[in-house]
Amino acid sequence: MRQGFVKVAAATPDIRVADVAYNTEQICRLIEETEEQGAKVIVFPELCITGYTCGDLFTQDILLSDARSALHRLAGFTEDKDALIFIGLPLVVDGELYNVAAALNRGVVLGLTTKTFLPNYGEFYEMRQFSQGPEEAREILLDGQVVPFGPQLLFESAAMDSLVVSAEICEDVWSPVPPSIEAAREGASIIVNCSASDETVGKAVYRKGLIEGQSARLISGYIYANAGEGESTTDLVFGGHNIIAENGTVLCTGRRFENGVIYSEIDVKRIMSERRKNTTFQSSKERRLLRIPFYIDETGTVLTRTFASRPFVPAEGKEREDRCEEILTIQAMGLKKRLAHARCRSAVVGISGGLDSTLALLVAAKAFDALELDRKGITAVTMPCFGTTDRTYQNACKMSVKLGATLREVPIAAAVRQHFEDIGHDPEDHSVTYENAQARERTQVLMDIANQTGGLVIGTGDMSELALGWATYNGDHMSMYGVNASVPKTLVRHLVHYYADTCGDSELKEVLYDVLDTPVSPELLPPKDGEIAQKTEDLVGPYELHDFFLYYMLRFGYEPSKIYRIAKLAFAEEYDNITILKWLETFYRRFFSQQFKRSCLPDGPKVGTVALSPRGDWRMPSDACAAAWLEDLAHVKLD
Repeated sequence: MRQGFVKVAAATPDIRVADVAYNTEQICRLIEETEEQGAKVIVFPELCITGYTCGDLFTQDILLSDARSALHRLAGFTEDKDALIFIGLPLVVDGELYNVAAALNRGVVLGLTTKTFLPNYGEFYEMRQFSQGPEEAREILLDGQVVPFGPQLLFESAAMDSLVVSAEICEDVWSPVPPSIEAAREGASIIVNCSASDETVGKAVYRKGLIEGQSARLISGYIYANAGEGESTTDLVFGGHNIIAENGTVLCTGRRFENGVIYSEIDVKRIMSERRKNTTFQSSKERRLLRIPFYIDETGTVLTRTFASRPFVPAEGKEREDRCEEILTIQAMGLKKRLAHARCRSAVVGISGGLDSTLALLVAAKAFDALELDRKGITAVTMPCFGTTDRTYQNACKMSVKLGATLREVPIAAAVRQHFEDIGHDPEDHSVTYENAQARERTQVLMDIANQTGGLVIGTGDMSELALGWATYNGDHMSMYGVNASVPKTLVRHLVHYYADTCGDSELKEVLYDVLDTPVSPELLPPKDGEIAQKTEDLVGPYELHDFFLYYMLRFGYEPSKIYRIAKLAFAEEYDNITILKWLETFYRRFFSQQFKRSCLPDGPKVGTVALSPRGDWRMPSDACAAAWLEDLAHVKLD
């Protein structure tokens, strides 16, 4: 449970209809197995002590008596088990028969959650045997023990404040107003569902979408344990379709028509962080639901869930292509509106032959097409200076011509040398002054050309550079509209690649492919043997690492040690632990020290869930201290 990860399990045992003794043995076997695997929350199917498909056998006292006895046996079996366990059974209370999910912990029946919505349509006829659960929970005597009974019981971990579990039963989640809604509003971070949902054509897809959607709507974890093989096939077949989801994402799903257990880890800290940020998730002001403590040890959790090393980039080809098309359209539509509002028929883009300026030029072309403007109105300016290589220069020129822009070359070396003379800087001193003077001269040229043409300077810098402050203040940091401002570097590459593959021009494609193959560099230092001498990632670190750090810091509020933990898993085949930790520390130092550049960021369109605009997604004092974050990293072990 370290850092909020709670290992959970959805278990479908082999059963025999109405054979309580056999079913209890199978449930005990899976409790043993799942607890040994470290699961802290374990969920079994609806009515699994007896079987869901007993029909009118549920009216037989012998079956109900055996089920009640089995409950006590199972409770006793959990006495030395470090888990909260939910098991479905029929239970008579005050002369009425109820479909309940019993919560067991450390040898005790903690509570009995009742089914609220009884299906009585199609193949279901539960109202024939069962009574609907009460509207509100109360306490009952169960063989001399006081036990909470009713809907929406909240089971709160004594070891972890944010681990609050509530149960609902099968049809409850299919209803218009599931009981889990109120449970989540009162603090439940994980919802469990003891279910018996039969298999019909197309139902599995709908079921998966339902659980995904409910976990997203509630910003919660969701554990769905379904009845499987062993239930009666007189009229129905049950497939044991188990699902574990977290905030709209399915973490694990079981193979249908195979009984067994699925495991994953639900990040309850992430869930609570998301709820705090989401102002439309309104917690109940009144605390009317019964709260029951449970006890599990706070132990480390071995992670089995995976973390994409490029969280901004979809792994699947078709999804990635769709994402690229959508982002390019958002960028172009943002620029289209700004050009139309300013009544501009001209845009100015500084072209270096690098990835970011290439993407900005492509977006400008797409915006001009949307406005039905001649692309000649795009002035693509190449400004060769001390670090420009022939490769990047030629690529910049070729792509500008192929896209139909107006290419303009303004060499700036003489102007920069004059500036050095004016301020008394030695041209042989290749310090930050040497570099930034060039960047600021480039920006001045672009701004003045924009004045000449009555146009807008289109910013080229991306979100990864903004996060690290890898931009010259009042240089390339400044523009009139920054189309790449919320696009991370790892995604810039895929956007250019997508455009190259779909542009339909083989010559343009060849140029764009060479841009993709060029090292990332601001080209502010003289080349060596005609090759780029200044490679950005040698200086600030690999962008795939920084984008990963940025995503989990901003999107989910992970602390540095937690980011390091999951980065080790995500980049196990690419970087060693020392390298990851080194650049993670660099990331935090730069992120905090460079906020002043983000505080005066030019306008630009938001394209994803993570962005750094001071007017929307990220508001932070420029003089905030990074001490707490760096202290957290100082205690990380290089294991």
